[in-house]
Amino acid sequence: MRADRLLSLLLLLQNRGRMTAPELAEELEVSVRTVYRDIEALGAAGIPVLADRGPAGGYRLMEGYRTRLTGLTDAEAGALFLAGAPGPARDLGLEAVLATAQLKLRAALPAELAERSRRVQDRFHLDAPAWFRDADPVTYLAPVARAVWEQRVLRTHYRRWNGEVHRELRPLALVLKGGIWYLVALGDGEVRTYRVSRFVTVDVTDETFERPAGFDVAAYWEESSRRLESALRQGTARLRISPVAQRLLPAQFGTAGTRALESAGPPDEEGWVRVDMRVEALAVAVGDLLRLGAEAEVLGPADLRQAMAEAVAALARRYAAAP
Repeated sequence: MRADRLLSLLLLLQNRGRMTAPELAEELEVSVRTVYRDIEALGAAGIPVLADRGPAGGYRLMEGYRTRLTGLTDAEAGALFLAGAPGPARDLGLEAVLATAQLKLRAALPAELAERSRRVQDRFHLDAPAWFRDADPVTYLAPVARAVWEQRVLRTHYRRWNGEVHRELRPLALVLKGGIWYLVALGDGEVRTYRVSRFVTVDVTDETFERPAGFDVAAYWEESSRRLESALRQGTARLRISPVAQRLLPAQFGTAGTRALESAGPPDEEGWVRVDMRVEALAVAVGDLLRLGAEAEVLGPADLRQAMAEAVAALARRYAAAP
């Protein structure tokens, strides 16, 4: 661990120039006293680290000195695909490895490209989770990720919506969708998707397996997502919506809301329009459409309009009563 830290310290000085001991301590997540000891160790190893005193002082490498210790380890090379996603890298236990890989990569770049990479990192940030929703607790993400990488069989206890099951899985890939981690795995001869936060226990076995020839996780995920949406949204609601609801529809219902607006008829004298929107099962659709409040009216089908009327009547009775 100290060897990795010394290399990171050296690369920081090479990439950024002069840095103070507190700045180095913050970057390396160690104490200032530890930085002092590490600077002495680099000097003892023949690295020309200079100390400039005064208000503008700090540590720097001798002018013209550049280390060539920039080769990436297997773990660092594998972590680079998460370069724009520090949150997922942290979830996978790769945050420190990713930071070291980025330092090595920047140290190997010509000065102009290294500075450009720094500007990109300073100006763009990827935040995967959706707004106003805490990330799933992913207790077993690290062992699941190791099993994916090492092609090891998992013995799992998994919590489904209708009960719990024990499954032996051959993990093929991890997918991060909207801040939620999913495992794509082969079990009982079929490739399925599992939400990582719903694993009750996970046991990584010593048994290895061969991945299915030609398996493409991106193609699988696209097709799986399409099937899920088709299975969930089997009905169509005929709605009359206000200008306010027209603005809310894409945010509240995503693609289904956007497509509904594309089907909108001409506005009436109050600016309301009629749209057709794909919805889920009756009970789910009622709950979803209630979020629009008085800004929407369900025109059909008849069973959905009746269910909405009953829900609204029940709410009226509830709030008419004294608390």
